[in-house]
Amino acid sequence: MKKVTLVCLMIFAIAKTQAQDYQISFVATGASTSVDSVKVENITQCTSVNMSGSNILHLTATWVGTNEWSTDADKIVHIYPNPMTETCNVDFYATAEGNSMLELFDINGKIILRQPHYLKKGLHAFSLSGINSGVYFLKIESDSYHYTSKIMSSNASKGVAQLKHIETTATIDNSNTGKIMNLKRNKSLIDMQYTTGDRLKLTGKSGNYRTVFMLVPNITQTVTFNFIPCTDADSNHYAVVQIGAQIWMAENLKTTKYNNGDIIPIVTDGITWVNLVVGAYCNYNNTLSNSLTYGKLYNWYAVNTAILAPNGWHVATDAEWTTLTNYLLGETGSGGKLKKNCTTLWQSPNTAATNKSGFTALPGGYREGSGGTYADMGVDGIWWSATEIPATDGAWNRSVCCADSNVYRTSYYKPNGLSVRCVRD
Repeated sequence: MKKVTLVCLMIFAIAKTQAQDYQISFVATGASTSVDSVKVENITQCTSVNMSGSNILHLTATWVGTNEWSTDADKIVHIYPNPMTETCNVDFYATAEGNSMLELFDINGKIILRQPHYLKKGLHAFSLSGINSGVYFLKIESDSYHYTSKIMSSNASKGVAQLKHIETTATIDNSNTGKIMNLKRNKSLIDMQYTTGDRLKLTGKSGNYRTVFMLVPNITQTVTFNFIPCTDADSNHYAVVQIGAQIWMAENLKTTKYNNGDIIPIVTDGITWVNLVVGAYCNYNNTLSNSLTYGKLYNWYAVNTAILAPNGWHVATDAEWTTLTNYLLGETGSGGKLKKNCTTLWQSPNTAATNKSGFTALPGGYREGSGGTYADMGVDGIWWSATEIPATDGAWNRSVCCADSNVYRTSYYKPNGLSVRCVRD
């Protein structure tokens, strides 16, 4: 009966041999060499998970984990990396002390290795090596538990299959679900459903630093977060993202101070606002909570001080905005690549929004320079450039809209209140 069951499992798995099963680990460089946490957003499926930066993201198809055929539904086998090359790790939980048999079969059901072990109750770590390229099935069986898991190998060289017992521990996670900890490495596999071609937005955090990394995984790999300081005079810490050769803030500016510590005047009255010829800011509809989400709105005179951006950064120039849209293959269609998706902050239909770039554009609206009224939050995102238009009262800006997929280069009257994005010096 057990042999028939194993054969059925193998037949079921053949249809899935092309399904992805990737592990993504994380390291850091730059201002920090450790990753505290990672927010993983599948911006194709609009799902997300928060995880420790020391753990491993396990991307699977419609099944969860590498224990897809375990008859012990509340226990887990973790095999990583999987697909493997030269070696992989096998972690599992023995529910009772006693004799256990570990067997490895190839896709045709031929036994590759067979090892008996007397195992104590608890978590066990094994190392598997020496198997050739192909699909294999590992069966772990005792009187108290039974696991069968698929292993995919891309090892091009021939070897001798070896399965070595590394460690035993009685430690199990606090949830008492049997979730396996990566024993020596003190890591856990964090499962997330994934379909080939899905785009991930990974936001790594280390202390006050946050870096966005965009990824369409097709292999098991390690992601390196380059942590870069981006802190304004109010001690707001901004996420950053590299787009092409440029490094941008991945959120709108919200400082109330210039980078020399001077206070930027806040102006709530509309008539006063339109008559300004000095730098100022406001919160949309004079409501602080709006600026916490969308950032603050600044007139161009604040931009023109050259001290609005965090130290080491500057307000993007007209030419730098052009560099960005050129990298995204032109203004036509680039708006969708900039706009945050999987959100209700943009009004429907949020046309073609993919956030492919990681820019995460939000519709902060604007404040009119002619009447001082507020308009279009949820509809438009509009950002100043640092470039004025000679012999006019205007300066260049860029905008995106919920109703289409383009980026628009237009000029606005300098008293207008617009959002601001900065680029690293």
